[in-house]
Amino acid sequence: MQRLQHRTILGETIRAYRKQAGLTQEKLAERADLHHNFIGEVERGRMECSITSLLKIATALGVRVADLVRKI
Repeated sequence: MQRLQHRTILGETIRAYRKQAGLTQEKLAERADLHHNFIGEVERGRMECSITSLLKIATALGVRVADLVRKI
């Protein structure tokens, strides 16, 4: 299970930036052109996130992809 720790770290980071921006999962999903269920699964560390999706999320949050993966 430790090998999936990167998912948890990424999810927690995305959640922190989302909350800092004052966005709901639904609003972030809308801005990123992704499904809100996907955002929730990524935030909970249950789903892998492609580079394309990660870029969409970062853009919607107004941050760099590097900011989202810094702690991994």
